[in-house]
Amino acid sequence: MPDRLDALPVASPCVRLCTLNAQDVCVGCGRTLADITGWTKMSEAEKQACVAQARATLQQLGRPLPPYPPPNLPLRQAPRRR
Repeated sequence: MPDRLDALPVASPCVRLCTLNAQDVCVGCGRTLADITGWTKMSEAEKQACVAQARATLQQLGRPLPPYPPPNLPLRQAPRRR
């Protein structure tokens, strides 16, 4: 187990409100489309910087800041038809 918090992997800031604005910025997490698609290839330092930039972007957009890391919410399933 890592003994330092900065040694832990950076969690994705995705909050499952995936909607891009006209500038290709997600209004849920604040990342750009390029950040979202490149997340798995980023180093931990790049991910930390990405999350910091995403928070700043959300503040500039006047959007609420989601919790980081986001809670592990179960995916909603469509209701069964009878």
